[in-house]
Amino acid sequence: MGRRALGGLRGRAAGDVTVAIIVIATAAALYQLLALIATLYHKRQPPTPNPQRPPVSILKPVYGRDAGFYEAIRTHALQQYPEFEILFGIRRADDPAVADVERLTREFPAVPVRLVLCNSPAPNLKVGTLIDLAREARHPILIVNDSDISVPPDYIRDVTAQLADANIGLVTCLYRAEVHDWPSRFEALAIAADFAPSTLVARMFGVSDFGLGSTLAFRAPDLDRMGGFQAITDYIADDYQLGHKLHSLGLRNVISEVVVSTRLSAESWAGAWRHQVRWARTIRLSGGGAGYLGLPITYASLWVVVAALFGLWWIALPLLAIRFAMAITCGWFLLGASDVWKYCYAIPFRDLWGAAVWGAGLVGHRVIWRDQELELDGEGKIVSKTRLL
Repeated sequence: MGRRALGGLRGRAAGDVTVAIIVIATAAALYQLLALIATLYHKRQPPTPNPQRPPVSILKPVYGRDAGFYEAIRTHALQQYPEFEILFGIRRADDPAVADVERLTREFPAVPVRLVLCNSPAPNLKVGTLIDLAREARHPILIVNDSDISVPPDYIRDVTAQLADANIGLVTCLYRAEVHDWPSRFEALAIAADFAPSTLVARMFGVSDFGLGSTLAFRAPDLDRMGGFQAITDYIADDYQLGHKLHSLGLRNVISEVVVSTRLSAESWAGAWRHQVRWARTIRLSGGGAGYLGLPITYASLWVVVAALFGLWWIALPLLAIRFAMAITCGWFLLGASDVWKYCYAIPFRDLWGAAVWGAGLVGHRVIWRDQELELDGEGKIVSKTRLL
């Protein structure tokens, strides 16, 4: 083959690569625009009136005492709601969180607060705790949220309002993260500028069979119909599975206009990496296989870099601008996460980190959760546990 022919082949190959990059970068830009539209649509939702206000039981599984734990549970006791109770579930009588729960009962003697020592066995011990808490709950509406979640004063009123519609089975909430170190800040940026908008886009396309651990509000009779928490004891993604089971009853899952807060404290880049990889593998194995393969299209900054390396600045720079606009709109304007505005320059680096996490999550069935290494099967079920030293 002559030099001219070989040069022609190379030119055509380079042209094909350029076209592929343009197509992918355009798709990434369209996704960012969809996420921007989904964010603005969610923001304009009016609050749902709640004339009924039935009694509510808040179920909070507790494992240890994280920073800010008391401040978080205190926001639950401050709720402006006629009748509610807060049940804390512990697995050990000497759990460090006990002192804070007892402090809460002293500060708010009029609020029914109960500490429940839980012993139901389950591969996912959090779900075992929820089995016991649900058994102790006195009221027909249940709210489950993670122990580090802080909520606004009208949280109960607003998240339970949509359950007045008999066709709605579960109400969940978006959340923002409060952080004080850079590894945690990368996770917080992922939540605000990646996870939250992807959740809203999924809803836009009719994917709603999920719940988020930040808030799960539902009816106790519907929980019984799906088989109780016993139906999800084997799964690591108990929030997703609860939403999936309730949705399978023919009920709708919705995202409330309420935004709650959590605290992140990865303390090290290694800790943040392990947490993110656990999250990624859990998503892949919990019914998100096909969707997981498509996630790289959401990492806009990755395609900005690729386009720039090939000299395609005319598409790289607009894509970067769209990425910033979407991230700031969702993270700062919708969620109220001030770090998204303050550290927006770090978003491209977070995207590249996210692409690396995606690659690590693409393979493997082992995750580290607290002080244990878990082996998961192809459905996200826990098949074995090993305690870490």
